[in-house]
Amino acid sequence: MSDTVRNRYEFVWLFDCENGNPNGDPDAGNAPRLDPQDMHGLVSDVAIKRRIRNYVQIARGNNTPYAIFVEHATNLNTPIARAHEEENGGYEVDKKKGPKKAEVDKARGWMCRNFYDIRAFGAVMSTGPNAGQVRGPVQVAFARSVDPILPLDISITRMAIAEPDQRLESSEKYLKYTEGKPEDSLRTMGRKALIPYGLYVGKGFISAHLAEGTGFSEEDLALLWEALLKMYEHDRSSSKGVMSVREPVLVFKHVGTDTNETQRGQQAKLGCAAAHRLFALLEVKKKEGVEAPRCFADYQVVFHQSALPVGVKIGFVVSAEGGKALIQWDELPGTAKHVEVK
Repeated sequence: MSDTVRNRYEFVWLFDCENGNPNGDPDAGNAPRLDPQDMHGLVSDVAIKRRIRNYVQIARGNNTPYAIFVEHATNLNTPIARAHEEENGGYEVDKKKGPKKAEVDKARGWMCRNFYDIRAFGAVMSTGPNAGQVRGPVQVAFARSVDPILPLDISITRMAIAEPDQRLESSEKYLKYTEGKPEDSLRTMGRKALIPYGLYVGKGFISAHLAEGTGFSEEDLALLWEALLKMYEHDRSSSKGVMSVREPVLVFKHVGTDTNETQRGQQAKLGCAAAHRLFALLEVKKKEGVEAPRCFADYQVVFHQSALPVGVKIGFVVSAEGGKALIQWDELPGTAKHVEVK
């Protein structure tokens, strides 16, 4: 694999949802997540990381070193046990003793080398056969909509029935059960939660110091940009409506200013500006005369590049031929005509 990431990064991107539910809240009947105080929409960090994991799994075939640890409907202890088998020849089952620290470290190293999402996001691996805990270099915050959203609860008709509590012994008995029943009784009503439209701002962070601990590499970083651009293209469903990442993804790379190479490298790791200052350079607002946005064209997107702090480079991530992600440094790509640079 390529060299470990040596620079601090922040990144910000826009994505929208049209006639769908971008992130349901199970505590609210799966209604779209929102801030009840100002009605702005929310998308959880967990939902975003799930889509990144799903894309990596599709793009790399779930093969090492790009396998996914947190998979749907799996037992996380299975790969942890395998890590001990590969590195230590097995593990101590006695909960009072457990594996020694050196054995835990070896197992943790094996997990980092083989699983992309552990190298990126970290993981708690002390749930059974202990492989310790890993704090990941890539972190994302809750995404928030630019404007308040309008949650809708739509009634739908289901033209068939399926009663989970009714268990019959054969298909013939199910057929006889429905014969003679009134037609209306063989239809049911359902509900679907959605928003007409919402534009969201996602924000993320990458720590070079934590990347050293997990081995998160430049190659891993390139895959992250690719996943951010394409995570909704392979996650379509009727409940999600039309979700799209709006290129480009803006990447802030800390490069330092010192003339001494060693000192500049340290600055690149620690960073040259606060994250909130960098995020504030992207301004997104409704165009004049628009009251209820219903598409991306209803918004004005401005990037204040002239206010970029010294020691920080700006990169614009766009799709390239062959499905790869391409970063264009310092100059906005011509394809991103919807972004105004000042």
